Amino acid sequence: MLNTSAAILITFTSIIEKFGAKGDKTGWTYLTVPEEQAAKLKPGNRKSFKVKGKLDQHPIKMVSLIPMGDGSFILPVNAAMRKGLAKPLGATVKLSLQEDKSEFVFNPVFLECLADEPRAEAFFQQLPGSHQRYFSKWIDEAKTEATRVKRIAMAVSALAREMGYGEMLRADKEERNQLGR
Repeated sequence: MLNTSAAILITFTSIIEKFGAKGDKTGWTYLTVPEEQAAKLKPGNRKSFKVKGKLDQHPIKMVSLIPMGDGSFILPVNAAMRKGLAKPLGATVKLSLQEDKSEFVFNPVFLECLADEPRAEAFFQQLPGSHQRYFSKWIDEAKTEATRVKRIAMAVSALAREMGYGEMLRADKEERNQLGR
């Protein structure tokens, strides 16, 4: 008898790419997941879904595959993933992926701080779940407690000003550039 509950694992290669001007994806680094590979994980699916596995030898979990409208998906490669890969744009990466059905757990301190700022919390609640998770993942990826605290404060402040994750990062980068840091 076949075990139908076993997760399907796909393995293929992709090239590290970066979007130029592409709306909310401007500047994103990503890997393309061809339609035929994504279909092995979730046949007929055209919506974002979570995956786990490895990029070369770098483990990943709770990472979204995002549909591109043509049947293919992208896997955004954040700073922690880029550092773990230690490869430049244009390099080939071996992906070993399977669907990740585990529940996402938001950073509890972030949620407590949001509860203290009603405007920030209200805007956060209006965001799609995937956008909410960007904030929490970014906070959780901090290497030190001081950085985590700084990121929580930055996120709550940005949300109170009704800024999404990408807007917050671009505004911070612009501010640092103006200050010469």
